[in-house]
Formats: sequence, C-alpha cells, structure tokens
Amino acid sequence: MLAVPRISVLLFLLCCWLCHGGTALAGVRLAPGVASLALAADVAVLEDPGGHMSLADVQARAADFQPSRLRGDAAINFGYSSSAWWLRFDVEAGPAVARDWMLEVGFPTLDRVDFFGPGGEHLSASDLLPFAARPVKHRNFVFPLRLGETGTNTVWLRVASEGSLTVPLRLWQAEAFREESHTSYAVLSVYFGMLLSLALYNLLLWFSLRDSTYLTYVLFAASMAVGQLSLNGLGNEFLWPHWPAWGNAAFSTGFAATGLFGALFTRAFLATRRNAPRLDGAVIGLAALFALCMLAPLVAPYRLAAILTSLTGVTFSLVAVIAGLRCWRKGQPGARIFLLAWTLLLLGVGIVGLRNLNLLPTTFFSFYAIQIGSALEMLLLSFALADRINGLRREKDLAQGEALAVKQQLVGALQRSEASLEQRVEERTEELEAANARLRENERQLQALAHTDTLTGLPNRLLLDARLLQSMQQARRTHGQVALLLVDLDQFKPINDGYGHAIGDEVLRCTADRLKAAVREVDTVARLGGDEFVVVLTGLGGGADAERLAQKLVASLGEPMRVLGLPLEIGASIGIALFTGGELSPAELMRRADQAMYAAKDAGRGCYRVFAA
Repeated sequence: MLAVPRISVLLFLLCCWLCHGGTALAGVRLAPGVASLALAADVAVLEDPGGHMSLADVQARAADFQPSRLRGDAAINFGYSSSAWWLRFDVEAGPAVARDWMLEVGFPTLDRVDFFGPGGEHLSASDLLPFAARPVKHRNFVFPLRLGETGTNTVWLRVASEGSLTVPLRLWQAEAFREESHTSYAVLSVYFGMLLSLALYNLLLWFSLRDSTYLTYVLFAASMAVGQLSLNGLGNEFLWPHWPAWGNAAFSTGFAATGLFGALFTRAFLATRRNAPRLDGAVIGLAALFALCMLAPLVAPYRLAAILTSLTGVTFSLVAVIAGLRCWRKGQPGARIFLLAWTLLLLGVGIVGLRNLNLLPTTFFSFYAIQIGSALEMLLLSFALADRINGLRREKDLAQGEALAVKQQLVGALQRSEASLEQRVEERTEELEAANARLRENERQLQALAHTDTLTGLPNRLLLDARLLQSMQQARRTHGQVALLLVDLDQFKPINDGYGHAIGDEVLRCTADRLKAAVREVDTVARLGGDEFVVVLTGLGGGADAERLAQKLVASLGEPMRVLGLPLEIGASIGIALFTGGELSPAELMRRADQAMYAAKDAGRGCYRVFAA
C-alpha cells in the first residue's frame, strides 16, 4: 500500500525537475496594502528521505531545491510520504511595509513543523506536543515572522508527518490574521453547532421511537465531529489540548468511526439486506474494515492506518451511492433524499481521500470537501429521516385501511336484514357527506394556496393580477385613480447571502407585516417574488396620496428590524405608477412602476420615484 504514495511523490519531483529549467524563484515581494499572500507558488522544496539533514546541510544544498510550480491558493501536498521535506522561500519588503508578519501552516494534523526565521530563530510546532507548546495559540500552526529592515529574508521550513503531508502556506499581516481568525472560528462554530443540534435532535427521536437507525445516525454525527475537530485543529485547542497522543490519532480514528457508523446507518436506513442483498455483504465488509481502521493505530504504523482509511472511504463512497440508486428504484421510503445527501458527503470524502493519496491537487474545494459535503448531507439527511417516518406512517395507514375494509365486508355479509341495510345506507350517506365536506375544505385550501404566497401569506402574482385588473376596470367606470407601488428591498441580498435563507425568510415576513400595517384594508399588498412587493391603492384623491404612502413605507422599512436576535437594516426603493383611465394595460402599468423603482435605486436607494412619461 505504501507504493502508491511513493510513486506519486516521485512523479511530483519529476514534474518539478522537468519544469525547473535551471531558473531560480523570484521570491515574495511585499507591497504596502497587502494583508495576506499564498506562498505555494514561491516555495522551493527538497526531500530528505532519511530525515536526518540539519539546516546547515540543506543550506549547503540550496541549489538542489526544486520550485513547486503551483498556482494560486493551491497547497503543497506530498501525499503519505515517509520522508522529511524542506521548504524555502525568500521575502523582500520595502521600507513602507510592516515588519511583523505571521506564517500560517493551515494543516493542523502534521506531526512536526520546524521554522527557521531570517534572524536565526528556530521554532517548532507539532500535534504530538501539548497545545501550550505552540509558539502562537491557534488551531493551525502559526509562526511569528520578523522581517529585516533591508535585503532579502530567507525562511526555511522542515515538515514531517506519518499522515497526509499537506502544507498550505500563507503569509499574514498580524492584524489581518487576527481578523481572519475571528471569522474562521465563527464559521467553524456554526458548523459544529449544526452537527451538535442535529445529533441531539435525532437522539431525542431515538429516545421516543427506539429505532436503532436514529442512534446510528447520532454516532455517525458524533464521529464526524471528532474527525472534523481534529482536521480543523479545534479539538487540539479546546477539547484535548493536554492529550497529544489522542490528538494525533483522532483524525484517522474519527473518520474511520464515521465510516463505520455511516455504513451501519446506510444498511439500516436502506434495508439493504432486503432491497439490495448483493450489496449488503459489501456494506458489512466495509463496516468491518472501517472498524479495523479504528483499531489499526494501536498495533500498526499510523501511516498504514491513514492510507487504509482513505482507500476504504473512497470504496465505500461508490458502494453507498450504488445502494442508494437501487433502493430508490425499488421505492424505498426516503431513498431519493438519502441518495442526494449521501452522494454529497461521500463525494467530499472521496475527494479528500484522493487528495490525501496525492491523486488530486490540493485546492480550497478539495481541502474543505468533507466540511462542505457533511454540512449539506446532515441537513438533507434529516429530511430523509422525516420522509422515512412519513413513509412508514403511510404504510401503517394503508394496512389499517385494508383491515378495516375486510372487517366491513364481514359485517356486511352477516347483516342481511332490511334494518341492517338501511343502517348501512345511512352510514354510507354520512361518510359521503363527510367526504364531500373534506373535498370542499380541500378545494378551499387549494384555492387559497393557489392565490397566496406560502412564505408571507400575502396574495401572489396570480391574485395580484386579478385584483389589479378589477381595480383598473372599476376606475374606468367611476373615473377614479389607481396607484401601483413596486417595493424592492435594498439590502436583502447581502443579508440573505451572509446570514442564510432562514434569516432572509424572516426578513421577508417582517417586511410583509410592515407593508400590511401601513395600508388600508381595501388596498392590496402582494409579493411578486424574491424581495419584490407590490401595493395597489384604489379610491385615490390624487397622486399626492400615493406619494405620502410611499414616503411612509420608505420610513417604515428603513427602521431597523430584529430578526432571530439579529439587528438588521434593509431599506427599500419604491416606484409609483398612476392609472387615471384610458386603455393602459396592467402589464404596462407594472412596467412603469418597475421603471420608476429603478429610477429610485439610481437616485441613491431608500427613496421613491413617480413614473413620468
């Protein structure tokens, strides 16, 4: 198994040698205003197969260093290499550039990183040491870099690890690094908070239903959290800072446990023993292999356990997707959503596994593929479990209905008398009346749904068109006026993208409530879609009435709103179009209001404009 990463490393060195062409690296040139810089493209590397070379040895062999030939934010990746690797880069900074920087190695599962600064300083960091031994208290390995006032600053790094040897390098200004760290910690907190919430929710379901599928899901989510905490460095920093031995093994063991409970969950949820018996044996075998991977670090080298975990994860990705497809075709409840959710997660697992084997380049997507896939998978899998419950309830209701029908047939065979027949007729009549009542209620609900926006409860486009046409026809008969106000929220997209759709939906509901509160009962407030609303005013005394209402709406929507504990400000731009008679169509009136709304946006937003021909 060690031959595959060794071949990949040799191929990497061969490509570097062929691309080298005898040229030297230009080095990193820092300019004023640069907050951070990816270093992969500016790094030269040298392999130390025995791991015994000192700094003086590699400095004497400076000509043997090979450029990485990487681009952009890609990370240097040596796969599962048993060698130590030396990295070198030069930094030049002008007099106007800050002298204090931070060098971040963004892969916290490395066994050993040695930093040799331009001033002769030597710092070390490792996941085999307690967290307090790190030079900078951070989830990743971070080293302070002090640049000289003049000349070129040469930085040397030595990295070695029993696991995947990935070295993402980035140079940060101190203040920019602190700001980015706050952001990354906040994002990871949301991610692990979501994992915890889903695990607790399904644990409560298990207590209620006593279905082992939910318990397996909880164990799967907990194992995923352990692996991710190790991968992101948060476990070493907050949960086991004084247990470096466990911190070193948590990455491989956590993801092996994730595979084990994921395989058991797949088998229980899809009922592969009944729906896909041929694949069921493969799932059981892979589960056993994952269990072996969990225990392997106790009796075998860590590198062997990590490679075996990666290969098993890639294989199980294919098996689980095939099992999901077969069960979907057989109509297994929840299999469709399960297939989508599991495919996203296992695609991420497969990408990370191939990246760990150095068969895929290390990019932002390949590095965080598990986090992205697992976040989507956890959410979709909750829907799959709910769909599974609904499917079981439907089967139970169908069975009860069939049993009831059989009972009624037996009763009907025993009751032959005229009185019994009359009673059955009466019962049937009552059932038909109840069914008719249910049909009428269903028809009413369907009609309401067809004319109502499900999110805000406002009339939708269909009902808006009908009311607008009716208002315009009445205005023609009575020589009245109709005003159409098109309201577009100014800051909705940043809020929706930054805080998520749940916050965005609450903002839309709050906006609908404010619009309804500002108009009369005879007026119509509708939602076109997205963040666009329409207000139809009838019985106006003149255009000034519409402008007064528009000014009132701008002020109302400009007031801060508190959504799920967050203070938010959106504002609105409003376009007004007046109908005073003639052959103007509703579509043309809407177009005029839209044109006026864009004029309001061009005027600086947070205002209204009246359409002028």
